[in-house]
Amino acid sequence: MEEIDELIKKYKLSQDSEYVIIPLPDKNGRKRRCFLLKREFIRIVYSEELYVDYPLADAIEATVKYPDLLLSQSLTLIYNERGTDASLPSKPSDQTRQNNN
Repeated sequence: MEEIDELIKKYKLSQDSEYVIIPLPDKNGRKRRCFLLKREFIRIVYSEELYVDYPLADAIEATVKYPDLLLSQSLTLIYNERGTDASLPSKPSDQTRQNNN
C-alpha cells in the first residue's frame, strides 16, 4: 500500500480506514467525491463470464486524470500512455477469470 500512499500525497487526495477519496468537480462546479475501496485490486465486470482485476493504484491514477470517463475507458487511456496493452484477452488468464458462480 506504499504506492497508494504516494499517490494520495501526489494528487492531494483524502483517505480513511476503508477508502481512498478522490475529489471531483461537478459539471455545475459543485464538489463531488469518488470513493475507492482500499483493496489490492478493483474488479471491472465486462460480462457475466468476463471480469478483470486492475491494480488499485492504476484505478486511482485513471480516475484523477480522466474523471469524466468510465473507469474502464480511463484505464485504457492510462495503459496506452504507458505503452502497455490494455486490451481484454479472449481467454481467461491470471488477471481475467471466468465466473463459475
